[in-house]
Amino acid sequence: MSSRIPGFYRLTVEERLKIISELVNLSSEEVELLKKYGALDVDTANRMIENVISTYQLPLGIAVNFMINNRDYLIPMVIEEPSVVAAASNAAKMTREGGGVYTMSTGPVMIGQIQLVKVPQPSIARNEILKRKDEIMELANQCDPVLLKLGGGVKDLEVRILDTVVGTMLIVHLIVDVRDAMGANAVNTMAETVAPRLASISGGTFRLRILSNLADKRLVRAWTKIPVEAVGGKDVAEGIMEAWAFADADPYRAATHNKGIMNGVDAVVVATGNDWRAVEAGAHAYAARDGRYRPLSRWETDGSYLYGVLEMPIAVGIVGGATKTHPLARISLKILGVKTAQELAEVIGAVGLVQNLAALRALAAEGIQAGHMSLHAKNIAVMAGAVGAEIDLVAEEMIREKTVRLDKAQEILNRLRSFKKD
Repeated sequence: MSSRIPGFYRLTVEERLKIISELVNLSSEEVELLKKYGALDVDTANRMIENVISTYQLPLGIAVNFMINNRDYLIPMVIEEPSVVAAASNAAKMTREGGGVYTMSTGPVMIGQIQLVKVPQPSIARNEILKRKDEIMELANQCDPVLLKLGGGVKDLEVRILDTVVGTMLIVHLIVDVRDAMGANAVNTMAETVAPRLASISGGTFRLRILSNLADKRLVRAWTKIPVEAVGGKDVAEGIMEAWAFADADPYRAATHNKGIMNGVDAVVVATGNDWRAVEAGAHAYAARDGRYRPLSRWETDGSYLYGVLEMPIAVGIVGGATKTHPLARISLKILGVKTAQELAEVIGAVGLVQNLAALRALAAEGIQAGHMSLHAKNIAVMAGAVGAEIDLVAEEMIREKTVRLDKAQEILNRLRSFKKD
């Protein structure tokens, strides 16, 4: 088999699928599965990315019980991992005992970077660029008059002198208010437009012209105050605080701590058609902003209440890209009922904090596997060949026997079917 397929991108979806099925010997049943496109029709999918042969579906669930800024929300979540939606719903119920989750954010501001190299006199060039700041901002804002009309556009300009292994560079930041968009396309266009002028002013050469996913001017903060009884008592609250302290002191633990936050964050980002890779990149870069990787949240208790706060960059939009082209993304945004990108970002931050609470509480109390494995057992039952009512029966028996493994599921399934025959 060769992966060299000239003109593959010019073929229809059906023609591509035929070639792939022949190359890797897909069965007729497998081909039919790939032809089941679901809510995202094949024509739309074929316009969204290149070389489409099918669509890939993930479960879409709704987390309930969320109260954010004194308003109730239904939270659409797209994720394949068992227990995440249930855990979020359960933890959200706990936060209601203290009034729910509250949020604030710094606004939909993104950074566009222009890299200038071979600048003869970086310090002088920096001053010359700053002197022409208004001119450069006006040039950038000509790229998007609609954004400007909506109150967005370039709001400021920064210049950094950066020492690197290949020499000194001048890095210019365009500070752009992108309003209800994620902003990548608008910011990148602006950066490309002003780059030649910046090179002319500095006497250097422009290279990269692209936004930064470390959106540290687009921060969300979410916080909650919960009576300790709502999380299981003083001892559990102390366990949650100690779990956070472990993460704060140890990057190995912090990585998993933050993964628990991103379980909730990414699930909503995906559901609304936003770029979860960008959000992930920004979150982890922000977690390491002081040179050491740390948790994005903080938990403390005074014996009466458990206090939690989360701060992280969240760059999402409600206009443009898949938020408009993907039909289920549009429905998810309708379910959420958010009116602005800033509101969406704040909701996502609240979900991240609540998801973190769910994970830490499970770890501090009964252990993470108790709830997770009961749901995971159903997946194992399906892998063993269980269908219909058999799935629950096999899963329940594995939980009773405290052995959730494929071989155990097959054993129970065989036993169950033998009993039915008798």
